[in-house]
Amino acid sequence: MEKLIEQFSLGLFFWQLLLFVVLVLILAKFAWKPILNSVNEREEGIKNALDEAENARIEMQSLNADNERILKEARAERESMLKEAREIKEKVIADAKEEAQVQANKMISQAQEAIESEKKAAMAELKGQVAGLSLDIAEKVVREELSNKDKQLKLVESMLGEATLN
Repeated sequence: MEKLIEQFSLGLFFWQLLLFVVLVLILAKFAWKPILNSVNEREEGIKNALDEAENARIEMQSLNADNERILKEARAERESMLKEAREIKEKVIADAKEEAQVQANKMISQAQEAIESEKKAAMAELKGQVAGLSLDIAEKVVREELSNKDKQLKLVESMLGEATLN
């Protein structure tokens, strides 16, 4: 270090200092300014990209929230529609059962009426046949009994006896 101090020349120092200042000014004008401008532009671009990314993240959260809300609404609507469909199905089934019961009761009633009508007709026919057979039998019996005079008198007396008893 002593050797440097001994060989120190003020003129050389002045020229070196002057060249250094000129070099710094030239670098400041032609190199540092464009370098600093491009660094600042890059920094600004990165800052803008980060802001846009943050905005995109916030928008995505908003969209996700909207999607969740829409999905919940769709699920609720689907459940509502399914519930309504079940109610309609149950109502249709109940109506069909009721209609079937009404039809069955009507058919049973008509069948009972038809059976009763047929029964009355059969009874009337049976009574008519019994009456006809009874008349035929009575006619044959009376013919046979009336053919003989003694038997006629006995028959009249027995009938008169029964008539007084009844």
